[in-house]
Amino acid sequence: MHDTDFDVLIVGAGLSGIGAAVHLKKNCPNERFAILEGREAIGGTWDLFRYPGIRSDSDMYTLGYNFKPWTSAKAIADGPSIRSYVRETADEHDLNRHIHYGHKVAAAKWDSTAARWTITTTTKNGSATFTCRFLFMCSGYYNYTEAYRPTWDGEADFKGTIIHPQFWPENLDHAGKRVVVIGSGATAVTIVPVMAETAAHVTMLQRSPTWMASGASSDWIANVLKAILPAQMAYKLVRWKNVSFGMWFYKQTRVNPGRVRETMLKRLAKQLPANYDIKTHFTPSYNPWDQRLCLVPDGDLFKSISDGKTDIVTDHIEKFEAGGIRLKSGKLLEADLIVTATGLKLQAMGGMTITVDGKAHIPGESLAYKGMMFSGVPNLAQSFGYINASWTLRSDLIAGYVCRLLNHMRATGVDSVTPTPAADVVPARLMMDLQSGYVQRGSDVMPKSGNRAPWVVTANYTYDRKELQDGPVTDEVVFAKAQAAPAALLAAAE
Repeated sequence: MHDTDFDVLIVGAGLSGIGAAVHLKKNCPNERFAILEGREAIGGTWDLFRYPGIRSDSDMYTLGYNFKPWTSAKAIADGPSIRSYVRETADEHDLNRHIHYGHKVAAAKWDSTAARWTITTTTKNGSATFTCRFLFMCSGYYNYTEAYRPTWDGEADFKGTIIHPQFWPENLDHAGKRVVVIGSGATAVTIVPVMAETAAHVTMLQRSPTWMASGASSDWIANVLKAILPAQMAYKLVRWKNVSFGMWFYKQTRVNPGRVRETMLKRLAKQLPANYDIKTHFTPSYNPWDQRLCLVPDGDLFKSISDGKTDIVTDHIEKFEAGGIRLKSGKLLEADLIVTATGLKLQAMGGMTITVDGKAHIPGESLAYKGMMFSGVPNLAQSFGYINASWTLRSDLIAGYVCRLLNHMRATGVDSVTPTPAADVVPARLMMDLQSGYVQRGSDVMPKSGNRAPWVVTANYTYDRKELQDGPVTDEVVFAKAQAAPAALLAAAE
């Protein structure tokens, strides 16, 4: 059983999982670990999504790991470049030998007597079982096998092709075709200008507008600093520059949303054709960062509109017809190809079932502890990045905190740690503090943020950095020792 029993099991070999493994190797050299990956490749999101133009919507100086400088000239990177960055990291730290591919975690059972998790995975050859002291979930927050996909009347009558970006067909040829992309989020904003380069025409069909902001795909300050400073020093300076600006801008959207709205709309007007109907197509009813803001690198979407390759229609769908989409207004959008960029389906803990001493645990009923552990669940942490900033900023902090916690437990001779809220701690809001549709649809599966620290999930990197790097690992948790040797559990699992 030596090859299936570990100190730490990491679930997921994407950006977060590979980063977590590097932190473990550096800071917890005595912890034996393995990575369980449900797919057959490293990369997570950046290997799954293959739609045209797939890219980051955060700069790579903050989306990249704190220990590995981003060296490319482009700050807004395409999907293949990010995938290569993750794979390169795994190679540099000899992580491939720790990865069990094709192991999708289905269930996790905690036994307090042995202070051990028993993990069941599904594989193409059946099920497999692993055990560990600590479970580190790095599987993201959405369902890889099922996207959010509404259905509409008349879909069967449509004579063309309907696809969802999460399941993009290999070698799909859209050249010369009339394309309608349903949606106005980051995926639609990415796909539309790229498809428009060769399509006959692309229409972005939205029910309501999304806040969009143009930004340069290359950071000239970063490129200058990289040319004159050591790589790690330049990377650190640019990282702090971008973090500081991001926090400042987010704060402005909270304290002075009217001024931010006005400024953003003025900038949009300069990038769109004269007399363009910005009020209808680019002025949301909500304030910036009430939902996630869409980045438009180098203004490519706006240029595509100005060049006449793309148009935006703001309306509701009545039904699909043989030749396209009939709108509530009566207009027919003719199409050969329809892309349903309608969003993700949230999923907690990779979709696995969790039981603690025989009792089922429902993630949506728990409180998030420091944005990474959950009330009543021992020896489990989840890598959960920022929604209003680069994901990796917080996932790096969480990985560092987990290492500090593991080292404390080993030094003090305890076997389990359970976040335990006091009586005055109550749910205050969703863990993901956004009004976005995908968040609201999945609100029942996600843990809740509490009303005070350390149960509040923040959007403040400076606060989290101080708390997770330097704060105590002993506040509002219960430590305990196992009541039986791990061998008892291992024998029971055989």
